[in-house]
Amino acid sequence: MSKFFKPLSSVLIKPAGPDCNLDCDYCFYLEKASLFGDSPRHRMSIDTLEETIKQVMQQSGAYVTFGWQGGEPTLMGLDFFKKVIEFQKKYGDGKTIGNGLQTNGILIDNDWAKFLSEYNFLIGLSIDGPEHIHDHYRKTKSQKGSWKKVLSTSQRLLEHGVEVNALTVVNDYSVKYPEEIYNFHKSIGLTYQQYIPCVERDISDPSLLAKYSVEPKQFGEFLCKLFDLWINDFDGEIPSTSIRYFDSVFYNYVGMPAPECTLLSECGNYVVIEHTGDVYSCDFFVEPSWHLGNLHRNRIIDMLNSDRQNEFGKMKSTLPQKCKSCDYLKYCWGGCTKDRINSNDPNKVSHFCESYLMFFEHADTKMKALSDYWKRNQ
Repeated sequence: MSKFFKPLSSVLIKPAGPDCNLDCDYCFYLEKASLFGDSPRHRMSIDTLEETIKQVMQQSGAYVTFGWQGGEPTLMGLDFFKKVIEFQKKYGDGKTIGNGLQTNGILIDNDWAKFLSEYNFLIGLSIDGPEHIHDHYRKTKSQKGSWKKVLSTSQRLLEHGVEVNALTVVNDYSVKYPEEIYNFHKSIGLTYQQYIPCVERDISDPSLLAKYSVEPKQFGEFLCKLFDLWINDFDGEIPSTSIRYFDSVFYNYVGMPAPECTLLSECGNYVVIEHTGDVYSCDFFVEPSWHLGNLHRNRIIDMLNSDRQNEFGKMKSTLPQKCKSCDYLKYCWGGCTKDRINSNDPNKVSHFCESYLMFFEHADTKMKALSDYWKRNQ
């Protein structure tokens, strides 16, 4: 057991497991259905939902966040999420509760939008940019584009006053269009943006990367261009748009723990709860080797602080020499463990090591100036 006790401050819940109403080419989670037998449909029971929320409320501190993800969590239906609020009120005991919902937006109608607004859900909306970029990989089950529906949903949510983050996957196609994507998101009112680089193994030949994976040099160029766009939109020293990676890096520059786990020196500070109540180490490691237990038999706080979860967290801090001698280590911390495992480098540096070196060499001077300004004005 680690000498540091990790508080339970957030959980990631997959109430519909890997089920989704889209068929995106680059999705890494659909294959997780093999973990749950032959059933084609995966749904969290109300009993498991109540036990999840009860435990989280009883074992957390004054503030806790619930992340609802998938697959596609809205497949559970609106009544399920009304139960979420009911149980959070029942077991909340005066705590401050945050809810985040990551969705493809397909099922979000006016009733959903009113509910999400009333209960202050933070929405992560999967939208990869303009139509030709979004629809390149984000298709329906019948292989049609999903962009028009998602665009409509983005406007519906904003009109209802819902806080929306654009979740954009940077793949081998979208990496070519940083300016077009950034300006498009701004033009439709999505000024909170998150960019997620895609790297996955080819299913038919695990020695190769999947065709949609983004190459390191391309992603580095993407980050540098995006940074310039972000900086050019500043109002003086104040950003007018929020890009999660840059915001998180900035935390490290001012000596504060980054909110993004990929930029911490060690991870494992949250757990993933599947629809069955099974608990895993991380969203990217929902697999038998990182199964921590089941909340119907084990306490979430104990699984979070288990030797196995601590072992998982320390994988990130076990860095190759290239990282240890890097000038930017304290800002990067080797990146996401998943990207190191998916790297072809025998020393297991991140697949995106070159990308991040390009970015920090490009942005370091400006980041230091911004951090100095921030410190002077505290």
